[in-house]
Amino acid sequence: MRRRDLITVLGGAAAAALAPSPAPAEQSKIPRLGYLYAGTPPLNPAFWQAMRELGYSEGHNIETDYRWAEGNPELLPRLLAELTRLKPDVIFAEGVQATVAVKKVGVATPVIFLTHADPVEAGFVSSLGKPGGMLSGVTMIAPQLAGKRLQLLKEAVPETRRVAILVNTANPGARSTLQQLESAARPLGLNLQILEARSVKEMEDAFTAIINAGANALYVSLDPLFYGQRPRLLDLTADSKLPAMYDVKAFVDAGGLISYGPDFASLFARVAYLIDKVLKGVRPADLPVEQPTKFELVINLKTAQALGLTVPQSLLARADEVIE
Repeated sequence: MRRRDLITVLGGAAAAALAPSPAPAEQSKIPRLGYLYAGTPPLNPAFWQAMRELGYSEGHNIETDYRWAEGNPELLPRLLAELTRLKPDVIFAEGVQATVAVKKVGVATPVIFLTHADPVEAGFVSSLGKPGGMLSGVTMIAPQLAGKRLQLLKEAVPETRRVAILVNTANPGARSTLQQLESAARPLGLNLQILEARSVKEMEDAFTAIINAGANALYVSLDPLFYGQRPRLLDLTADSKLPAMYDVKAFVDAGGLISYGPDFASLFARVAYLIDKVLKGVRPADLPVEQPTKFELVINLKTAQALGLTVPQSLLARADEVIE
């Protein structure tokens, strides 16, 4: 090799050695999702189905850090602190309690929530159309549906005069639900028995009080505690021979009598859509809070027969699904 060529080769090698190389994070930046929930695993599979349809594969092009409070919402602040130290690109806060935790701390991370409370009334956002701040998401608007559910329960069991309301008053969304139920009960001629349960033990004790008070039916408000304890709750309800109304279909699929509410799978799919928007650079402040547009009435006829209950044909005709 000629001397001039050698100098050119060596000079080029030196220049390449001195040139700055791309930072590792820039070469393979994988987005990180944080998940916070007051209840127990697993996350609804509809969420990851929707994420896969959007092009995300967990463990490949997105990493997820899960934090479950296992029915102990007092653990949420510590779990949230653990999440934020991992520097997620976005946090999915499922439920009112998880959303309250992130709002109270005032995290700098974008947050997408799924809540059954009114997000404006709860102070999560400034308005549904213009959330402002670092939070947006999907609301089930469950408190506003409480009166409709009570009406349907009365229609299913016309002789009902006294309804036991199982509610976790530690849940910030409970107050609105109770207000809606109390307003709806009067014109229906119903007396309500409010039973608070903040733990599994209190939930079990509530059924003793229900039987002693002579309630004709049961209304179970949506809460991570009750949702996570579905098998036990349904066993207690069956043992008490009480017709019961639930907020979500999962209870009726597992043996409950009747539910009325939005399709859970579609709600989780919308959360996935909003998370995708945030990961692509859209601020939560610019993402309007979404509300469900379709509500499903589901009735379990097998449970009705076990209770010796004849569900009116007029109600069955309006049901979106009848389990036989």
